[in-house]
Amino acid sequence: MQAKDSWCWRAALAVVLMLAGFSMALAQEEETTQWFKIDALNPGLGEVPDEVSRATPREAARSFLDLTEEGDYAAAAHLLNLSELSEAEQQEKGGTLAQQLAEVFQRGDQLNPSNLPSRQDAIIVDSSGENPMAGMTRRDIELTSLRVDGQAYDIRLGRYKAENEDPVWLITPESVSAIPLLFEEYGPSMLEEHIPERYKQMLGALMIWEWVALPLFLLLIAGFGWGVYALVGLLAKWLPPGMRSIFTGRIKIPVSLIVMSLVTQTLLDYVVSFSAVATTTFRVLLIAVAAWGVGTIALRLVDTLMLNMARRLAGEIDDTKPKDERRFLTTLYATRRAIILVMVSAVSIYVLSQIQLFETLGLSLLASASVLAVLVGIAGQAVLGNILSSFQLSLAKPIRIGDLVIFEGEWCYVEGIFYTFIRLRVWDERRIVVPVTYFVSKPFQNLSVKSAKMYRQMEVILHLSADIALLRKKFMEYAKEEECVVEHHKLLCYVTGQTATTLVVTAYFMASDPISGWTAEMQIREKLLTYIRRYHPDWWPREVMVLSHEDVARAEGIKPHHSVTATSEPKPPSGE
Repeated sequence: MQAKDSWCWRAALAVVLMLAGFSMALAQEEETTQWFKIDALNPGLGEVPDEVSRATPREAARSFLDLTEEGDYAAAAHLLNLSELSEAEQQEKGGTLAQQLAEVFQRGDQLNPSNLPSRQDAIIVDSSGENPMAGMTRRDIELTSLRVDGQAYDIRLGRYKAENEDPVWLITPESVSAIPLLFEEYGPSMLEEHIPERYKQMLGALMIWEWVALPLFLLLIAGFGWGVYALVGLLAKWLPPGMRSIFTGRIKIPVSLIVMSLVTQTLLDYVVSFSAVATTTFRVLLIAVAAWGVGTIALRLVDTLMLNMARRLAGEIDDTKPKDERRFLTTLYATRRAIILVMVSAVSIYVLSQIQLFETLGLSLLASASVLAVLVGIAGQAVLGNILSSFQLSLAKPIRIGDLVIFEGEWCYVEGIFYTFIRLRVWDERRIVVPVTYFVSKPFQNLSVKSAKMYRQMEVILHLSADIALLRKKFMEYAKEEECVVEHHKLLCYVTGQTATTLVVTAYFMASDPISGWTAEMQIREKLLTYIRRYHPDWWPREVMVLSHEDVARAEGIKPHHSVTATSEPKPPSGE
């Protein structure tokens, strides 16, 4: 019985010890996820001043900025984890490192404490439940990431706990070791070293001297740009006429902008440096301007090559060119639009990747994809509709570059098919710009869809006594003299109408193209009218005037010397 009781006590003791060990392991594991354990916190710096607050990430960041703004770098050093330095080095270098880090924050990336957690455990609070890390404690937070020579260096806050002390948030030792390198890249420039301290006080988002220097800096850059613009313009005039001069004349603006961005970057690297707000703005603008300039130059090169190719292979754009050449021009325009689309997409992706907006933009777009789709669908409906319609025209080709169309009563050549509009050249050299969706939604006549040839007709009104056979002979003679009149076996001339006093004579002929056919019609009509006026003036229509309503057939009341008087057109002068 005693042996049995002893065994039960031993088993219970083993269970208790096992549970205690498990609890201690859990507690130790929980501690390791909440903070980093260290032996001592910056013993070389002495006692921590009362104004230093390090309980939460937000308090630590705000305390560091306040102390460095007041110039108390010795107190600000207590917010750095200097464990990799000896106690003597901590005392000697702590203030300097704090000052350098403050300069890096001021010029590299402005630190905003409001964006940091206000809890001691830095737990992620997300009531929506979309963040998979919600509810988890953190002991390491990234403040910013800066690049030096293409390499990224993170500045992070870590939570540290020494023996018998409360856990605090400090700049991590890895970040502290990168401060000298970051200061060399983002520290004050040579010019700023000669500026008096009283002008380095903050006035709003910038320092006092920056409010004066920024306008002068922009004027200097604008002067460089204007000089490059003028120089490229002179170069375009000096070059012999041709593709090179055309290309040079079209890249004046992008070249000047690229040079301005390069000069600005050089000045920011070696001469002057501004606060983080101005520097970040300049960096984004420089990347966007440079990318836009390179893309525009590439597009101008493509345009120039296409223009030269079009002129060499197809010449002037009109419907007298063969159908294959007009189709080729249309394909060139479609290729140009595809190149523009690819280039704009590539430049946008490059700019977004360089300014590191993909993470925030990607999350925002994914989180509000439905709202964005609705907004884009409403705001960009007209633009997107025109773009899709232009690609539809390029693929189906109901019209081609150079086709002659009749659109809303106007005779027009299709001069260009662009993303959102079509440019039409009217016969009198006017230009009609029509949105693509409006053009495709309206009926139009394409006189060049199969062939530019057109059957035309002309009418002449003559007296009943006109000799139609002779008139037909003269028409065919005059029609065959016109170069644009083709297929002479289709020449026709018939009486198509009659009134009490006149005949309506209609002549038909086939013209090589509508515009030349109109000219030929006018010239043939003039020749026929001249022939009739000279040799057969009696063919002109004549009006009959009734002088009496007596029955002429019965000779009632009619005197022998007059009954009906006929008037005719006056005879031409004898010189005709």
